Amino acid sequence: MKRLIQYFKDSYAEMKKVMWPTKDEVSSSTVVVLVSVVIFATLLGLVDFILANVIEFLF
Repeated sequence: MKRLIQYFKDSYAEMKKVMWPTKDEVSSSTVVVLVSVVIFATLLGLVDFILANVIEFLF
């Protein structure tokens, strides 16, 4: 039981050392991720559309 209590004490002490991001940092990171996903999804969709049309044209 002592080990379990010590584990929670140590975990709490480590969590106090964590440098948590600010709300602005999280917001800006989220925007970057969303924009990147939209760009890559658009590019992948465009490549898929082009390749599908090329294959359909050839066969």
